[in-house]
Amino acid sequence: MAMVAVVFFGFLAIGMPVGIILGVAGLVGIFDMGGGRFLAMAPDRMFAGLDLFPFLAMPFFILAGEIMNRSGITLHLVRFADALVGWLRGGMAHSNMVASVMFAGITGAATADAAAFGNTLVPAMVKQGYSRPFACAVTAAGSIIGPTIPPSTLMVIYGSIMGVSIAGLFAAGIVPGLLICATCMGLIAAMGKRWNLPKSDQRPSLMVIVVAFKESFLALVLPVFILGSILGGIATPTEAASIAVFYALVVGGLVYRGLSWNDLYEMLVRTTRITGIIFLIIASASILGWWMTFNQIPQAIASGFLALSDNPNVIIGMIIALLLFIGLFMDINATLIILAPVLAPLTVSIGMDPVHAGIMIILALNISLMTPPVGACLFVLASVTKESVENIARSLWPFLVVEVVVLLVVAYWEGLTLAVPRLLGL
Repeated sequence: MAMVAVVFFGFLAIGMPVGIILGVAGLVGIFDMGGGRFLAMAPDRMFAGLDLFPFLAMPFFILAGEIMNRSGITLHLVRFADALVGWLRGGMAHSNMVASVMFAGITGAATADAAAFGNTLVPAMVKQGYSRPFACAVTAAGSIIGPTIPPSTLMVIYGSIMGVSIAGLFAAGIVPGLLICATCMGLIAAMGKRWNLPKSDQRPSLMVIVVAFKESFLALVLPVFILGSILGGIATPTEAASIAVFYALVVGGLVYRGLSWNDLYEMLVRTTRITGIIFLIIASASILGWWMTFNQIPQAIASGFLALSDNPNVIIGMIIALLLFIGLFMDINATLIILAPVLAPLTVSIGMDPVHAGIMIILALNISLMTPPVGACLFVLASVTKESVENIARSLWPFLVVEVVVLLVVAYWEGLTLAVPRLLGL
């Protein structure tokens, strides 16, 4: 066990890709167990880790988001959001949050949200008088709404490996995502009064709102269609994702005419790369996960938590603290795959509903996307806007605080988190 830990953290310290780290650490573990003859198990474990039908939904959701982003549909969503709330003090910051909610129902990826709005909304906010670090911070804070409101690749991964209803997770993610948006908008409103944030000269007329809605209607229909088909039991997540790709191609290519054949090629290449990275992490983590299970490490960790306290509220707090700490240094997909089998039994032992526990874990990891030193959304925005990660992080901390508060509400208020799943009978 010590050897595996040394290999894992040693490679992590020198910056080796996490997919390779997990595989090498797993190989060291199973070699230590039974020598070379055990190594023959590694390919089987990698294949078994990927041999889950729901995983097919991930590349389709990623591709659908790429199409919607590349075809310019994002701009229609931004215009509609701006028509709704852009007239408020700090209006473009509010528009950023509302647009993130709309975009979340299409992509399910925080980095896609950060890249899209980093290219569009951040320059527009700077032009209107916002500081660049603040504009980036607002975008980063809103970006984690993407993997919280369904569809979400993290929910697909968690539901697949833990045997939890993906439809139930999708339904349970709606309220936390809207809570993040509402609390961040409340924070922006408070900042608007204190810092005199820019405000539009006049409130848009009803006709302007109607026109903006009409232009964005086809984009707004897609998340409703995806969620409605899944939550209504009409389609599986994989089927809904594949239909979403077809719908996005029709709307983006034929209606808005924002796609070329070269765009399609580039989107397919990018989708393949993103999917390949995620699947490598899953396959490699399957080796390490099997080694951990064989050595009963999850049970030992659960026993260690319970030895510290048998109070469910204290254990929930320790789980959240562990996830936020690990998320500072590790890729969230790898963290989810490694820790979910460890923490899920612990949450069951204290009486948490599996869907509730899954949303708590996923939201905690989503928040890690905006925390230095390895927060993916920070680096995407720094790359797109040419702003330093340090400046973005300094402007981001108030948003980080309110989102951790939302995480605590979600974790400790089961009735609120599970309200939508229970309403739908999931």
